[in-house]
Amino acid sequence: MPATVLADAIASGELSPVEVVDAVLDRIDVVDGPLNAFITVCGDRARAEATAAADALARGDELGPLHGVPFSVKDLVATAGVRTTFGSVAHSDSVPATDAVSVARLRAAGAILVGKTTTPEFGHKPLTEAPLFGRTANPWALDRTSGGSSGGSAAAVAAGLGPLSVGTDGGGSIRIPAACCGIVGMKPTLGVVPHDAAPDAFANLSYIGPMARTVADAALMLDVMSGPDPADPHSLGRHAGDLASTGRGGTDLAGVRIGWRTMFGNDRIEAETQRLFEEAVPVLAELGADLRPHDEPVENTYPVWGPLTFSGWAARFGDLEAELGDRMSASLRTWMAEGRQAIAVDLQRAQFIRTRLYRQVQVWLQDIDLLVTPTLTRPAIDIGSEPTGDPVIDGVPAPGGYRAAWYPYTHPFNLTGHPAITVPCGWTADGLPVGLHLVGRWFDDALVLRAAACFEAARPWTDRHPPV
Repeated sequence: MPATVLADAIASGELSPVEVVDAVLDRIDVVDGPLNAFITVCGDRARAEATAAADALARGDELGPLHGVPFSVKDLVATAGVRTTFGSVAHSDSVPATDAVSVARLRAAGAILVGKTTTPEFGHKPLTEAPLFGRTANPWALDRTSGGSSGGSAAAVAAGLGPLSVGTDGGGSIRIPAACCGIVGMKPTLGVVPHDAAPDAFANLSYIGPMARTVADAALMLDVMSGPDPADPHSLGRHAGDLASTGRGGTDLAGVRIGWRTMFGNDRIEAETQRLFEEAVPVLAELGADLRPHDEPVENTYPVWGPLTFSGWAARFGDLEAELGDRMSASLRTWMAEGRQAIAVDLQRAQFIRTRLYRQVQVWLQDIDLLVTPTLTRPAIDIGSEPTGDPVIDGVPAPGGYRAAWYPYTHPFNLTGHPAITVPCGWTADGLPVGLHLVGRWFDDALVLRAAACFEAARPWTDRHPPV
């Protein structure tokens, strides 16, 4: 059941928070074995909070918008009293004293934490696997990856192990796994959800956002998590407005100008993925949008994103690498070594290019209101793929590595700060989901959600369930 439906049913007394939490925990017990979506399940605590939520209902207390609704949190985000491992053996027993701002706001709204979901070590790659817990499978096909780095959250939501999960997105890490697993994932405008753990708050590329099966659920979750916090300078003075009602959708997209493009600095996309995307795009016109091809030149942004990100990892985790050695993920060590090759001038040039890209997108968004692309160039890859290699598209390697060739559509908007959402737009003949990616203006998260909700109403996907 969607979180919006659960919240209403709990508030009306139709369902008890205890029933709901028990159902989710029971399903985790039954389903999560082959998926490996959770690294920590806090069942006793969740059941105690569900009992307290039921007592609050009985007393007639004022209820938050997510009262009694279960949620999970990617294990990069701090949860008070529940271990937060970052997918690293170095933090296998780390227990934060306080919640991250996003988690604290969800709990204040009445939501109940059921567990922490898997992530690659420090969220460093698009496949969810780590020395601490192994690999997380895709619920649609266990031999495929769930994506990354919020792959545990995506797999959990897709498989019905709770309707909501908190993800993080440093280059597509919400949107990649959401597309792989056939759910909704949103990277909001920079600062809309405070990121109080970003080591460089001013040059931050990482975002906290919602993952859910419906746009309305993602909107409600984003509404609860958004708002300023003094720990994040980008959040100050930013009020996103009533996102929850926006996510429930409108009747049409009349007057909304939408530019669409199949490529974004790449030259290859899998044929079936392209077909499903190009069959879905006209739905936006049927909803009343002014749909127009978008062919402005753009370069692949991986050469900019890479030095900024990899040098940051080298600075953050270099001492830990010396301590852990081969107990740290090989791919993380590879990219850290690459990051050490960047000199200060390289990083400054990358920041200049980041600014130029932002201004380029700003110019585009004077003539259009939204940009739509595929989310990925192909569906979920094999679970054992090597993330430092090249993905295979239509049977042929696509040079440039996974970041340049598999998801060229996502990391540009980590650089520019614009809001972006992925929603399912079809399933391949092999039963794998394909995502559609909508990007909007800064602070126009509401329009991004509205367009996604209208698309969902026209092309619903929640009747499909993975065969777990």
